[in-house]
Amino acid sequence: MLLRYFYDEKLAHASYMVGCQATGEAIVIDANRDVDMYLRAAEANSMRIVGATETHIHADFVSGSRELAERTGAVLYLSDEGDENWKYQFLDGYKHRLVKDGDEFKVGKVKLTVMHTPGHTPEHISFLLTDTAKTESPIGIFTGDFVFVGDIGRPDLLEEAAGMVGTADSGARLMFRSIKRFADLPDYLQVWPAHGAGSACGKALGAVPSTTVGYEKLFGWAFQIDDEETFVRELLAGQPEAPKYFAEMKKVNKVGPRVLHGMPRPEMMPAYRLPELLADGATVVDTRPAEQYAAGHIRGALNIPQSMLAGWAGWLLDYDKPFYLIVDPDELQDVVHSLVYIGLDTIAGYFETSVIAMLEEQGVELDCYEMAHPVDLASKIADGSVELIDVRGKSEWEEEHIAGAKHYMLGYLPNTASQIINGKPIVVQCQSSARAAIGASLLKAQGAKTVVNMVGGIIAWKNAGLPVQH
Repeated sequence: MLLRYFYDEKLAHASYMVGCQATGEAIVIDANRDVDMYLRAAEANSMRIVGATETHIHADFVSGSRELAERTGAVLYLSDEGDENWKYQFLDGYKHRLVKDGDEFKVGKVKLTVMHTPGHTPEHISFLLTDTAKTESPIGIFTGDFVFVGDIGRPDLLEEAAGMVGTADSGARLMFRSIKRFADLPDYLQVWPAHGAGSACGKALGAVPSTTVGYEKLFGWAFQIDDEETFVRELLAGQPEAPKYFAEMKKVNKVGPRVLHGMPRPEMMPAYRLPELLADGATVVDTRPAEQYAAGHIRGALNIPQSMLAGWAGWLLDYDKPFYLIVDPDELQDVVHSLVYIGLDTIAGYFETSVIAMLEEQGVELDCYEMAHPVDLASKIADGSVELIDVRGKSEWEEEHIAGAKHYMLGYLPNTASQIINGKPIVVQCQSSARAAIGASLLKAQGAKTVVNMVGGIIAWKNAGLPVQH
Protein backbone atom coordinates (compact mmCIF):
# COMPACT_ATOMS: atom_id res chain seq x y z
CA MET A 1 0.00 0.00 0.00
CA LEU A 2 1.09 3.56 -0.75
CA LEU A 3 0.02 6.58 1.32
CA ARG A 4 0.98 10.09 0.17
CA TYR A 5 0.38 13.27 2.18
CA PHE A 6 -0.12 16.68 0.55
CA TYR A 7 -0.24 19.90 2.55
CA ASP A 8 -1.03 23.48 1.56
CA GLU A 9 0.35 25.82 4.22
CA LYS A 10 -1.70 28.85 3.18
CA LEU A 11 -5.00 27.24 4.16
CA ALA A 12 -3.49 24.56 6.41
CA HIS A 13 -5.22 21.94 4.26
CA ALA A 14 -4.17 18.29 4.07
CA SER A 15 -5.17 15.83 1.36
CA TYR A 16 -4.13 12.24 0.73
CA MET A 17 -3.56 9.72 -2.02
CA VAL A 18 -3.89 6.04 -1.15
CA GLY A 19 -2.72 3.46 -3.65
CA CYS A 20 -2.62 -0.30 -4.06
CA GLN A 21 0.81 -1.22 -5.39
CA ALA A 22 -0.40 -4.65 -6.44
CA THR A 23 -2.93 -3.26 -8.94
CA GLY A 24 -1.48 0.21 -9.58
CA GLU A 25 -4.75 1.92 -8.60
CA ALA A 26 -5.13 4.96 -6.34
CA ILE A 27 -7.77 7.17 -4.76
CA VAL A 28 -7.47 10.80 -3.61
CA ILE A 29 -9.14 11.98 -0.40
CA ASP A 30 -10.19 15.63 0.12
CA ALA A 31 -8.42 16.86 -3.02
CA ASN A 32 -7.86 20.56 -3.57
CA ARG A 33 -8.45 22.24 -6.91
CA ASP A 34 -4.87 22.06 -8.18
CA VAL A 35 -5.11 18.38 -9.10
CA ASP A 36 -1.89 18.31 -11.14
CA MET A 37 0.02 17.46 -7.97
CA TYR A 38 -1.96 14.24 -7.57
CA LEU A 39 -1.56 13.35 -11.22
CA ARG A 40 2.21 13.85 -10.98
CA ALA A 41 2.43 11.78 -7.79
CA ALA A 42 0.41 8.97 -9.37
CA GLU A 43 2.64 8.94 -12.44
CA ALA A 44 5.80 9.00 -10.33
CA ASN A 45 4.56 5.91 -8.45
CA SER A 46 3.30 4.09 -11.57
CA MET A 47 -0.31 4.42 -10.53
CA ARG A 48 -3.53 5.64 -12.07
CA ILE A 49 -6.17 7.52 -10.13
CA VAL A 50 -9.41 5.54 -10.27
CA GLY A 51 -11.28 7.15 -7.37
CA ALA A 52 -11.84 10.48 -5.62
CA THR A 53 -13.67 11.05 -2.37
CA GLU A 54 -14.17 13.71 0.25
CA THR A 55 -15.25 13.74 3.86
CA HIS A 56 -17.85 16.50 3.44
CA ILE A 57 -18.92 19.48 1.37
CA HIS A 58 -15.97 21.73 2.14
CA ALA A 59 -16.39 25.41 3.04
CA ASP A 60 -12.82 26.72 3.13
CA PHE A 61 -11.56 25.72 -0.33
CA VAL A 62 -12.81 24.53 -3.70
CA SER A 63 -12.75 20.75 -3.92
CA GLY A 64 -10.76 19.03 -6.68
CA SER A 65 -12.90 15.88 -6.79
CA ARG A 66 -14.90 16.96 -9.84
CA GLU A 67 -11.73 18.08 -11.64
CA LEU A 68 -10.16 14.66 -11.00
CA ALA A 69 -13.26 12.85 -12.25
CA GLU A 70 -13.26 14.98 -15.40
CA ARG A 71 -9.58 14.47 -16.15
CA THR A 72 -9.12 10.83 -15.12
CA GLY A 73 -12.56 9.23 -15.26
CA ALA A 74 -12.26 8.47 -11.54
CA VAL A 75 -15.30 7.20 -9.66
CA LEU A 76 -16.64 9.73 -7.14
CA TYR A 77 -17.44 8.26 -3.72
CA LEU A 78 -19.48 10.95 -1.95
CA SER A 79 -21.61 11.20 1.17
CA ASP A 80 -25.32 10.43 0.99
CA GLU A 81 -25.85 11.37 4.64
CA GLY A 82 -27.63 14.53 5.78
CA ASP A 83 -30.95 15.91 4.52
CA GLU A 84 -31.77 17.36 1.11
CA ASN A 85 -29.70 20.49 1.82
CA TRP A 86 -26.54 18.38 1.89
CA LYS A 87 -26.70 16.46 -1.37
CA TYR A 88 -24.19 16.84 -4.22
CA GLN A 89 -25.81 18.25 -7.36
CA PHE A 90 -23.22 17.76 -10.11
CA LEU A 91 -23.05 13.98 -10.41
CA ASP A 92 -24.95 13.46 -13.68
CA GLY A 93 -22.48 12.31 -16.31
CA TYR A 94 -19.87 11.16 -13.80
CA LYS A 95 -19.25 7.67 -12.50
CA HIS A 96 -20.21 7.86 -8.86
CA ARG A 97 -21.38 6.00 -5.80
CA LEU A 98 -23.22 7.66 -2.91
CA VAL A 99 -22.20 6.15 0.42
CA LYS A 100 -23.63 5.91 3.91
CA ASP A 101 -22.47 4.77 7.32
CA GLY A 102 -21.07 1.23 7.18
CA ASP A 103 -20.60 1.12 3.41
CA GLU A 104 -17.32 -0.24 2.05
CA PHE A 105 -15.48 0.17 -1.23
CA LYS A 106 -12.09 -0.93 -2.51
CA VAL A 107 -9.28 0.45 -4.61
CA GLY A 108 -7.32 -2.64 -5.48
CA LYS A 109 -6.66 -4.38 -2.16
CA VAL A 110 -7.15 -1.17 -0.15
CA LYS A 111 -10.52 -0.98 1.60
CA LEU A 112 -12.26 2.16 2.85
CA THR A 113 -15.12 1.82 5.32
CA VAL A 114 -17.51 4.75 5.76
CA MET A 115 -18.25 6.09 9.23
CA HIS A 116 -20.88 8.84 9.51
CA THR A 117 -19.41 11.51 11.81
CA PRO A 118 -21.80 14.50 11.81
CA GLY A 119 -21.21 17.64 13.86
CA HIS A 120 -18.98 19.84 11.75
CA THR A 121 -21.59 19.37 9.03
CA PRO A 122 -24.60 17.00 8.86
CA GLU A 123 -23.27 14.93 5.94
CA HIS A 124 -19.71 14.56 7.25
CA ILE A 125 -18.18 11.09 6.93
CA SER A 126 -14.80 9.60 7.86
CA PHE A 127 -12.99 6.66 6.25
CA LEU A 128 -11.42 3.71 8.04
CA LEU A 129 -8.46 2.43 6.00
CA THR A 130 -7.62 -1.27 5.76
CA ASP A 131 -4.83 -2.86 3.72
CA THR A 132 -6.52 -6.20 3.04
CA ALA A 133 -3.32 -7.59 1.52
CA LYS A 134 -1.98 -7.78 5.08
CA THR A 135 -4.90 -7.71 7.52
CA GLU A 136 -8.64 -7.35 7.91
CA SER A 137 -8.18 -4.81 10.72
CA PRO A 138 -8.08 -1.08 9.90
CA ILE A 139 -4.82 0.76 10.39
CA GLY A 140 -6.10 4.34 10.42
CA ILE A 141 -8.92 6.76 9.79
CA PHE A 142 -9.25 9.83 7.55
CA THR A 143 -11.24 12.23 9.72
CA GLY A 144 -11.57 15.28 7.50
CA ASP A 145 -12.85 18.17 9.65
CA PHE A 146 -14.14 15.88 12.41
CA VAL A 147 -11.13 15.11 14.64
CA PHE A 148 -7.94 17.16 14.32
CA VAL A 149 -4.70 16.90 16.27
CA GLY A 150 -5.67 18.25 19.68
CA ASP A 151 -9.03 19.62 18.56
CA ILE A 152 -12.32 18.80 16.84
CA GLY A 153 -14.22 20.50 14.03
CA ARG A 154 -16.28 23.56 14.77
CA PRO A 155 -20.06 23.12 14.38
CA ASP A 156 -20.97 26.80 14.04
CA LEU A 157 -19.85 27.53 10.47
CA LEU A 158 -23.31 26.99 8.98
CA GLU A 159 -24.83 29.49 11.38
CA GLU A 160 -22.00 32.01 11.32
CA ALA A 161 -21.18 32.01 7.61
CA ALA A 162 -24.40 30.81 5.98
CA GLY A 163 -26.98 32.22 8.41
CA MET A 164 -28.58 28.83 9.19
CA VAL A 165 -29.96 29.75 12.62
CA GLY A 166 -29.86 27.07 15.31
CA THR A 167 -27.40 24.79 13.53
CA ALA A 168 -24.49 25.61 15.85
CA ASP A 169 -26.16 24.09 18.91
CA SER A 170 -27.56 21.07 17.07
CA GLY A 171 -24.20 20.52 15.36
CA ALA A 172 -22.40 20.60 18.70
CA ARG A 173 -24.75 17.93 20.05
CA LEU A 174 -24.17 15.75 17.00
CA MET A 175 -20.44 16.23 17.50
CA PHE A 176 -20.76 15.03 21.12
CA ARG A 177 -22.27 11.76 19.89
CA SER A 178 -19.76 11.41 17.07
CA ILE A 179 -16.70 11.69 19.32
CA LYS A 180 -18.18 9.15 21.74
CA ARG A 181 -18.37 6.74 18.81
CA PHE A 182 -14.84 7.69 17.72
CA ALA A 183 -13.59 6.91 21.24
CA ASP A 184 -14.76 3.31 20.82
CA LEU A 185 -12.26 2.75 18.00
CA PRO A 186 -8.98 0.93 18.74
CA ASP A 187 -6.37 3.19 20.36
CA TYR A 188 -3.68 2.21 17.85
CA LEU A 189 -5.52 3.65 14.83
CA GLN A 190 -3.69 6.46 13.13
CA VAL A 191 -5.73 9.63 12.55
CA TRP A 192 -5.24 11.66 9.37
CA PRO A 193 -7.18 14.97 9.46
CA ALA A 194 -7.86 17.45 6.66
CA HIS A 195 -6.38 20.47 8.44
CA GLY A 196 -3.53 21.57 10.65
CA ALA A 197 -2.69 24.63 12.75
CA GLY A 198 -3.93 27.87 11.21
CA SER A 199 -7.18 26.55 9.76
CA ALA A 200 -10.42 28.39 10.54
CA CYS A 201 -12.22 25.03 10.83
CA GLY A 202 -11.28 24.70 14.50
CA LYS A 203 -9.96 26.87 17.31
CA ALA A 204 -6.90 25.01 18.64
CA LEU A 205 -5.53 22.72 15.94
CA GLY A 206 -2.15 21.10 16.54
CA ALA A 207 0.83 21.71 14.29
CA VAL A 208 1.78 18.05 13.71
CA PRO A 209 0.28 16.23 10.72
CA SER A 210 -1.30 13.20 12.39
CA THR A 211 -2.26 11.65 15.70
CA THR A 212 -3.82 8.43 17.03
CA VAL A 213 -7.19 7.58 18.54
CA GLY A 214 -5.51 6.72 21.83
CA TYR A 215 -3.58 9.98 22.03
CA GLU A 216 -6.68 12.08 21.41
CA LYS A 217 -8.61 10.13 24.06
CA LEU A 218 -5.85 10.87 26.56
CA PHE A 219 -5.04 14.48 25.70
CA GLY A 220 -7.68 15.94 23.35
CA TRP A 221 -9.71 18.50 25.31
CA ALA A 222 -13.04 17.34 23.85
CA PHE A 223 -12.57 13.77 25.06
CA GLN A 224 -12.18 14.87 28.67
CA ILE A 225 -15.79 16.13 28.95
CA ASP A 226 -18.53 13.60 29.71
CA ASP A 227 -21.43 16.02 30.20
CA GLU A 228 -23.18 17.03 26.97
CA GLU A 229 -24.21 20.54 28.10
CA THR A 230 -20.68 21.34 29.25
CA PHE A 231 -19.29 19.97 25.99
CA VAL A 232 -21.63 22.14 23.90
CA ARG A 233 -20.67 25.29 25.81
CA GLU A 234 -16.96 24.57 25.55
CA LEU A 235 -17.10 23.71 21.86
CA LEU A 236 -18.99 26.85 20.88
CA ALA A 237 -16.99 29.22 23.11
CA GLY A 238 -14.11 31.17 21.62
CA GLN A 239 -14.51 30.09 18.00
CA PRO A 240 -12.97 32.62 15.59
CA GLU A 241 -15.10 34.54 13.10
CA ALA A 242 -16.26 32.34 10.24
CA PRO A 243 -14.88 33.71 6.96
CA LYS A 244 -17.64 35.24 4.83
CA TYR A 245 -16.59 33.28 1.77
CA PHE A 246 -17.31 29.95 3.49
CA ALA A 247 -20.96 30.21 2.43
CA GLU A 248 -19.84 30.71 -1.17
CA MET A 249 -17.53 27.68 -1.00
CA LYS A 250 -20.31 25.48 0.39
CA LYS A 251 -22.50 26.43 -2.57
CA VAL A 252 -19.73 25.95 -5.12
CA ASN A 253 -18.75 22.51 -3.82
CA LYS A 254 -22.36 21.38 -3.55
CA VAL A 255 -23.45 22.56 -7.01
CA GLY A 256 -20.13 21.63 -8.59
CA PRO A 257 -16.95 23.67 -9.15
CA ARG A 258 -16.17 24.84 -12.64
CA VAL A 259 -13.75 22.43 -14.33
CA LEU A 260 -10.52 24.27 -15.13
CA HIS A 261 -8.34 21.67 -16.89
CA GLY A 262 -5.35 23.33 -15.22
CA MET A 263 -4.67 26.65 -13.55
CA PRO A 264 -5.84 29.72 -15.54
CA ARG A 265 -3.31 32.09 -17.11
CA PRO A 266 -4.42 35.73 -16.77
CA GLU A 267 -3.64 38.27 -19.49
CA MET A 268 -0.95 40.88 -18.86
CA MET A 269 -2.40 44.38 -19.16
CA PRO A 270 -0.68 47.51 -20.54
CA ALA A 271 0.28 50.09 -17.91
CA TYR A 272 -1.98 52.87 -19.19
CA ARG A 273 -5.05 50.75 -18.45
CA LEU A 274 -4.49 50.72 -14.67
CA PRO A 275 -5.62 54.32 -13.89
CA GLU A 276 -8.51 53.94 -16.34
CA LEU A 277 -9.75 50.77 -14.65
CA LEU A 278 -9.56 52.27 -11.17
CA ALA A 279 -11.37 55.40 -12.37
CA ASP A 280 -14.14 53.14 -13.68
CA GLY A 281 -14.49 51.45 -10.29
CA ALA A 282 -12.64 48.20 -11.04
CA THR A 283 -11.18 46.17 -8.18
CA VAL A 284 -7.38 46.06 -8.30
CA VAL A 285 -5.40 43.98 -5.79
CA ASP A 286 -1.79 45.03 -5.22
CA THR A 287 0.03 41.91 -3.97
CA ARG A 288 3.33 43.59 -3.08
CA PRO A 289 4.65 43.53 0.50
CA ALA A 290 2.94 46.03 2.79
CA GLU A 291 6.02 48.22 3.18
CA GLN A 292 6.28 48.73 -0.57
CA TYR A 293 2.59 49.51 -0.90
CA ALA A 294 2.72 51.98 2.02
CA ALA A 295 5.62 53.86 0.42
CA GLY A 296 3.77 54.38 -2.87
CA HIS A 297 0.79 52.88 -4.65
CA ILE A 298 -1.80 53.71 -7.27
CA ARG A 299 -4.72 55.41 -5.55
CA GLY A 300 -7.70 53.06 -5.20
CA ALA A 301 -5.80 49.75 -5.30
CA LEU A 302 -6.28 47.36 -2.38
CA ASN A 303 -3.19 45.77 -0.80
CA ILE A 304 -3.35 42.06 0.06
CA PRO A 305 0.26 40.83 0.14
CA GLN A 306 0.93 37.63 -1.75
CA SER A 307 1.54 35.65 1.44
CA MET A 308 -1.87 36.64 2.84
CA LEU A 309 -4.07 36.16 -0.23
CA ALA A 310 -5.40 32.71 0.64
CA GLY A 311 -6.47 33.87 4.09
CA TRP A 312 -8.01 37.24 3.23
CA ALA A 313 -8.99 37.54 -0.44
CA GLY A 314 -12.16 35.53 0.17
CA TRP A 315 -13.16 37.96 2.91
CA LEU A 316 -12.48 41.12 0.96
CA LEU A 317 -13.22 40.48 -2.72
CA ASP A 318 -16.59 40.19 -4.44
CA TYR A 319 -17.01 36.71 -5.93
CA ASP A 320 -19.35 38.07 -8.60
CA LYS A 321 -17.04 40.85 -9.79
CA PRO A 322 -13.93 40.53 -12.00
CA PHE A 323 -10.72 41.91 -10.52
CA TYR A 324 -7.17 42.71 -11.59
CA LEU A 325 -3.81 42.01 -9.97
CA ILE A 326 -0.56 43.90 -9.49
CA VAL A 327 1.95 41.12 -9.06
CA ASP A 328 5.61 40.19 -9.40
CA PRO A 329 5.81 37.99 -12.55
CA ASP A 330 7.79 35.38 -10.60
CA GLU A 331 4.91 35.10 -8.11
CA LEU A 332 2.03 35.10 -10.61
CA GLN A 333 1.56 31.33 -10.64
CA ASP A 334 1.49 31.12 -6.85
CA VAL A 335 -0.91 34.06 -6.60
CA VAL A 336 -3.30 32.52 -9.14
CA HIS A 337 -3.13 29.21 -7.26
CA SER A 338 -4.05 30.92 -3.96
CA LEU A 339 -7.03 32.69 -5.50
CA VAL A 340 -8.39 29.80 -7.54
CA TYR A 341 -7.97 27.53 -4.51
CA ILE A 342 -10.75 29.53 -2.79
CA GLY A 343 -12.90 29.94 -5.89
CA LEU A 344 -11.83 33.40 -7.03
CA ASP A 345 -11.74 32.52 -10.72
CA THR A 346 -12.65 35.92 -12.13
CA ILE A 347 -9.11 37.27 -12.60
CA ALA A 348 -9.57 39.66 -15.52
CA GLY A 349 -5.86 40.42 -16.00
CA TYR A 350 -2.68 41.48 -14.25
CA PHE A 351 -0.08 44.24 -14.18
CA GLU A 352 3.56 43.65 -13.35
CA THR A 353 4.79 45.43 -10.21
CA SER A 354 7.00 47.66 -12.39
CA VAL A 355 3.79 49.46 -13.41
CA ILE A 356 4.00 51.57 -10.22
CA ALA A 357 7.32 53.20 -11.12
CA MET A 358 6.34 53.41 -14.79
CA LEU A 359 3.17 55.37 -14.07
CA GLU A 360 4.96 57.62 -11.56
CA GLU A 361 7.50 58.52 -14.26
CA GLN A 362 4.57 59.39 -16.52
CA GLY A 363 3.25 61.86 -13.95
CA VAL A 364 0.69 59.76 -12.09
CA GLU A 365 0.67 60.87 -8.45
CA LEU A 366 1.15 57.96 -6.05
CA ASP A 367 -0.71 57.61 -2.77
CA CYS A 368 0.82 56.37 0.50
CA TYR A 369 0.09 55.81 4.15
CA GLU A 370 2.20 56.31 7.24
CA MET A 371 3.78 53.69 9.50
CA ALA A 372 4.47 54.74 13.09
CA HIS A 373 5.57 53.04 16.30
CA PRO A 374 3.31 52.85 19.36
CA VAL A 375 5.38 55.26 21.44
CA ASP A 376 4.92 57.93 18.76
CA LEU A 377 1.17 57.39 18.68
CA ALA A 378 0.30 56.89 22.35
CA SER A 379 -0.31 60.57 23.23
CA LYS A 380 -2.47 61.14 20.11
CA ILE A 381 -4.53 58.07 20.92
CA ALA A 382 -4.91 59.21 24.54
CA ASP A 383 -6.10 62.73 23.65
CA GLY A 384 -8.41 61.48 20.89
CA SER A 385 -6.76 63.42 18.07
CA VAL A 386 -6.65 60.18 16.06
CA GLU A 387 -9.17 57.36 15.66
CA LEU A 388 -7.69 54.00 16.73
CA ILE A 389 -9.19 51.05 14.83
CA ASP A 390 -8.45 47.49 16.01
CA VAL A 391 -8.98 45.02 13.13
CA ARG A 392 -8.25 41.80 15.05
CA GLY A 393 -10.74 39.02 15.70
CA LYS A 394 -13.40 39.19 18.38
CA SER A 395 -11.66 36.77 20.77
CA GLU A 396 -8.38 38.71 20.50
CA TRP A 397 -10.21 41.97 21.22
CA GLU A 398 -12.03 40.51 24.22
CA GLU A 399 -8.78 39.16 25.67
CA GLU A 400 -7.09 42.56 25.62
CA HIS A 401 -7.22 45.88 23.74
CA ILE A 402 -5.94 49.43 23.87
CA ALA A 403 -8.07 51.99 25.71
CA GLY A 404 -9.93 54.21 23.27
CA ALA A 405 -9.77 51.73 20.39
CA LYS A 406 -12.81 50.79 18.35
CA HIS A 407 -13.19 47.23 17.11
CA TYR A 408 -13.83 46.60 13.41
CA MET A 409 -12.73 43.09 12.43
CA LEU A 410 -10.75 43.19 9.17
CA GLY A 411 -12.98 40.77 7.27
CA TYR A 412 -16.02 43.00 7.73
CA LEU A 413 -14.20 46.25 7.00
CA PRO A 414 -15.43 46.60 3.37
CA ASN A 415 -18.95 46.98 4.80
CA THR A 416 -18.05 49.07 7.85
CA ALA A 417 -15.40 51.47 6.48
CA SER A 418 -18.00 54.18 5.90
CA GLN A 419 -18.67 54.21 9.66
CA ILE A 420 -15.01 55.00 10.31
CA ILE A 421 -14.02 57.52 7.63
CA ASN A 422 -14.97 61.00 8.85
CA GLY A 423 -11.96 63.17 8.01
CA LYS A 424 -10.14 62.38 11.25
CA PRO A 425 -6.71 60.70 11.04
CA ILE A 426 -7.05 56.94 11.45
CA VAL A 427 -4.56 54.61 13.16
CA VAL A 428 -5.03 50.93 12.27
CA GLN A 429 -3.77 48.26 14.65
CA CYS A 430 -3.77 44.46 14.86
CA GLN A 431 -1.63 41.92 16.74
CA SER A 432 1.60 42.61 14.87
CA SER A 433 0.74 44.93 11.92
CA ALA A 434 0.16 42.52 9.00
CA ARG A 435 -3.64 42.65 9.10
CA ALA A 436 -3.49 46.36 9.91
CA ALA A 437 -1.62 46.91 6.63
CA ILE A 438 -4.50 45.36 4.68
CA GLY A 439 -6.98 47.42 6.71
CA ALA A 440 -5.03 50.61 6.07
CA SER A 441 -5.04 49.94 2.34
CA LEU A 442 -8.77 49.28 2.35
CA LEU A 443 -9.51 52.52 4.18
CA LYS A 444 -7.27 54.43 1.76
CA ALA A 445 -9.01 52.77 -1.20
CA GLN A 446 -12.36 53.90 0.20
CA GLY A 447 -11.28 57.50 0.51
CA ALA A 448 -9.62 58.01 3.90
CA LYS A 449 -7.06 60.80 3.65
CA THR A 450 -4.70 60.15 6.57
CA VAL A 451 -4.13 56.55 7.66
CA VAL A 452 -1.37 55.19 9.90
CA ASN A 453 -0.38 51.55 10.42
CA MET A 454 0.80 50.97 13.99
CA VAL A 455 4.10 49.13 13.51
CA GLY A 456 4.26 45.98 15.60
CA GLY A 457 0.63 46.25 16.69
CA ILE A 458 -0.48 45.51 20.21
CA ILE A 459 2.59 43.32 20.76
CA ALA A 460 4.89 46.32 20.23
CA TRP A 461 2.52 48.47 22.29
CA LYS A 462 2.90 46.14 25.30
CA ASN A 463 6.64 45.73 24.74
CA ALA A 464 6.91 49.51 25.02
CA GLY A 465 5.34 49.29 28.49
CA LEU A 466 2.06 50.84 27.41
CA PRO A 467 -1.14 49.64 29.14
CA VAL A 468 -3.93 47.48 27.73
CA GLN A 469 -7.43 46.76 28.96
CA HIS A 470 -8.72 43.24 29.67
